[in-house]
Amino acid sequence: MTLVLGRSEVRQLLDLRTCIEAVEDAFRQHVAGGSIPPQVLGARVLGGTFHVKAAGLTSRVAGAGRAMFAAKVNANFPGNPAMRGLPTIQGVLSLFDAEDGRLLALIDTMEITSIRTAAATAVAAKHLARPDAGVMTICGCGEQAANQTRALDSVRSLRRVMAFDAIPERAASFARALSGELSCDVIPVRALDEETAASDIWVTCTTALHWFLGRAHVRPGAFVAAVGADNPQKQEIEPELLGTSVVIADSIDQCATSGDLHHAIDGGVMRREDVRGELADVVTGRVVGRRSPDEIVVFDSTGTALQDVAAARLVHERARAAGVGLDVDLAESVTPSRSLTTVAS
Repeated sequence: MTLVLGRSEVRQLLDLRTCIEAVEDAFRQHVAGGSIPPQVLGARVLGGTFHVKAAGLTSRVAGAGRAMFAAKVNANFPGNPAMRGLPTIQGVLSLFDAEDGRLLALIDTMEITSIRTAAATAVAAKHLARPDAGVMTICGCGEQAANQTRALDSVRSLRRVMAFDAIPERAASFARALSGELSCDVIPVRALDEETAASDIWVTCTTALHWFLGRAHVRPGAFVAAVGADNPQKQEIEPELLGTSVVIADSIDQCATSGDLHHAIDGGVMRREDVRGELADVVTGRVVGRRSPDEIVVFDSTGTALQDVAAARLVHERARAAGVGLDVDLAESVTPSRSLTTVAS
């Protein structure tokens, strides 16, 4: 039987703290040879993009058992909220048993993508942000922002969060919602200026097509998580900021073709060889990500399927234990069939 899980079930089953642990462990397993390496396929259509991300884990992650493979298909249509009242990102994740090929689950991707993306940022901040970092600016107050902020607060004790968005009302709404949840000040700001210059953590999670965060905004010692640029058209970070900073990628191959790194390379201010390493190398100690308190470290995050399979395996294990979700047999009809006579009439 294949387990079908919707967004509400994923929200019920997948907590951020455990997902952070699972994603960090997945990076370790990848370096140790315990993965089916990530692959990506993308396609542009009018008004949006589709991408397919796939990977597997062949050894234990966060207590999970069998080897599993995940393939996630996401549609990304930035105009959906304003034009159609639909989410920007919609999709489905297929989770397979990597030992016998059984389709174990079909999982809605909206919540799992949001949580696993924030988890990767938290893993990066844990290893790359200064230990005393506590002032944060979040750029882009849409679907991803709340989990990003919660994730950062779980690995660094945030003292102040500033929320910036191209739509000021959205930043104000975000600040009101998070103020009641976090034990720190959360305030909306209308510009990246002297106030935000005090930030030692930056997270950008927008749909911007041209950079807005540059060298003039970021002080020495800061950690920058560039999350929004997940296709070649998107850009959030000034190429020269990357060129004068330490750059850590979640996947150098992906970032060189679809992340902010892609624009820095195309602009001639960086080469692939200038990237200090991948996050998995930092997690396992093969690469020292931050070598001094004054280094600006940029984490270019395009999202890998290692994160997806780590999160999906957790969700599946917990769903089975709790008896949550709908079991279907895809080899049979999932709804009562109509007769040929009924169809013809």
